[in-house]
Amino acid sequence: MVKRFFWFAIGAGFALFVYVKLRGYLRRARPSVIGSRVADSAAGVGDRAQDFVGRVRAAMAEREAELREVFDERGAGVERFDVPE
Repeated sequence: MVKRFFWFAIGAGFALFVYVKLRGYLRRARPSVIGSRVADSAAGVGDRAQDFVGRVRAAMAEREAELREVFDERGAGVERFDVPE
């Protein structure tokens, strides 16, 4: 009798564990929750893209200054072409 009760308790505990886990997964899989997570992650994309473009432009300007310095030392007489932003 004790063995049966022991295995019954193990089975009930396991079933309760599975039930709680499934409820949590289903709660996180609701369309409203998924939509809010997507909106939150998409909100930062524009800021990260602007930051990336700013860093690329700074690196381009730095490299351009390095190249101008090298060409000026050689006396190549390279004309400057301004590119609009």
